[in-house]
Amino acid sequence: MHAYPELLTLINTKITETSFGSSPKELYDPITYMMGLGGKRLRPVLTLMAADMFGADVNKALDAALAIEVFHNFTLVHDDIMDNAPLRRGKETVFQKWNMPVAILSGDLMLIRSIDLLAKTETNQFAKLLAVFNDTAAKVCEGQQIDMNFEVMPQVSHEEYIHMITLKTAVLLGASLEIGARIANASDTDAEHIYEFGKCIGIAFQIQDDILDSFGQTAEVGKRIGGDIASNKKTLLLIELLASAHKDDSKLIQQLLAEPNDEIKIAGVLALYQKYQIKAFAESQKQQYLDRAFHHLQAVSVQADRKQIVMQTAQELMQRMS
Repeated sequence: MHAYPELLTLINTKITETSFGSSPKELYDPITYMMGLGGKRLRPVLTLMAADMFGADVNKALDAALAIEVFHNFTLVHDDIMDNAPLRRGKETVFQKWNMPVAILSGDLMLIRSIDLLAKTETNQFAKLLAVFNDTAAKVCEGQQIDMNFEVMPQVSHEEYIHMITLKTAVLLGASLEIGARIANASDTDAEHIYEFGKCIGIAFQIQDDILDSFGQTAEVGKRIGGDIASNKKTLLLIELLASAHKDDSKLIQQLLAEPNDEIKIAGVLALYQKYQIKAFAESQKQQYLDRAFHHLQAVSVQADRKQIVMQTAQELMQRMS
């Protein structure tokens, strides 16, 4: 079995060696720029790990893994436009460095190139791979739209929030693993279990990200603590606070959400999080999804030692986020 650093090197080398096109430069340079920004490359590494776990040569899954990474970066290019974000991984976002029309068009082309890469995969299950890929792509778009809908909704339920992060974030982790498993000709049952493992891990990751935004350390998180609170983002924590607060505190919450001073707003909401033990609630929810994830991984019918790298990767990533 290959370790994460080895698989990451394979992915980064593949990206360096891949030409996404050259002319017109204004269309292709942003793609090369975006793909060169780095990152953990978690999704393509998971694809290679799943292929490896089920006994395939990881090189046979490289095109599919890169397809997933290109698709993921396409979503980031468009998300940055929607969020009006100036920076991505410490560098200018594509629409800031070039302009919005270029970013939209280059992002569109990245989606096309991702399907081109998937089509290069040598497999007798291409129809299944394409179905998983396209279904996941549609769900990611649905999740992004639901997330934007939340901005104007007065109330969001726990179930609605989990549904949104499942679509926006978690299904792509599940699909990354399932595609690797399918390339290795895993059974339908095993492919479903490894998909559910990835999906549940993705939900746990997002809940952990919500927790860190309010309770992490700025240096570790890499962004200002309380950013979600300042922007009135409907995270699991705020949703639970709104559902739990007594009448008087409910009025206070509404006052805080309308507070123009971010420092006052963040301090006030954090005090209410402490009062209603919101962090403990979120930690409990996160653990439930981690438990479900490892239950599905345990059900995969390969030897336990072949699952170890995948399990360790999930645990290490969660620890780094804690």
